Amino acid sequence: MEEKLTRLNKFLSEAGYCSRREGDKLIDAGRVTINGIVPEMGTKVSPSDVVAVDGKIIETNKEKPVYLAFNKPVGIVCTTDTNVEKDNIIDFIKYPKRIFPIGRLDKLSDGLIFMTDDGDIVNKILRASNNHEKEYLVTVDKAISQTFINRMASGIYLEDLDKTTKKCSVKKIDSHTFRITLTQGLNRQIRRMCEYLTYEVTSLRRVRIMNIKLDVPVGEHRNFTEAELKTLHLLLEDSTKNYEEDKARNRRRRN
Repeated sequence: MEEKLTRLNKFLSEAGYCSRREGDKLIDAGRVTINGIVPEMGTKVSPSDVVAVDGKIIETNKEKPVYLAFNKPVGIVCTTDTNVEKDNIIDFIKYPKRIFPIGRLDKLSDGLIFMTDDGDIVNKILRASNNHEKEYLVTVDKAISQTFINRMASGIYLEDLDKTTKKCSVKKIDSHTFRITLTQGLNRQIRRMCEYLTYEVTSLRRVRIMNIKLDVPVGEHRNFTEAELKTLHLLLEDSTKNYEEDKARNRRRRN
């Protein structure tokens, strides 16, 4: 019987080692080997192959995947590279299994971030084309005007990224605080939007991702409930994981 072949980055994600994107970075850096040999990008592996990262053999993950809701403190960096960042999220949590964050919150921000060992779910949640909501509470350095709210909601052109942000929901909470719901995840997006309108963010907290709300103290985490996980999977049913799936879905809609 012919052995089933799996792309190397997918193997790493299914083993719970990292996301596919992070896997590509490891492969490109020459840190991954198959049977002792450094492979090319796109190489496929069979169940009988021995895959290692930095010389450590990767065992396939047969256990139930881990899904955590973590309240990231200010000052913690969302990276799995524990050799580079001292205040990294992995060392902070000290979870007994290898897990990684889905997406990022910048160092100066706090709030909800998902942690998992299920690499297959990452891109479905992160891709902007899937329109999954992320909600934030933001405090700025001066009084908020209605013009500010309208401009933020209608989209801001970010020159350094050459992108205009998507229309979004923005609601004033008090004189210096507003709530914003995004379906996009550009680098430092909210801070950049505010800076364009001459406001400075003094506090930024993510309070919701899709159906899961922030409800644990700063620095603590909890497992998703069965109900949350069931709803999350339902929300992700029609989500694509990559650009090729996006194109295929768009072709089906046109036909």
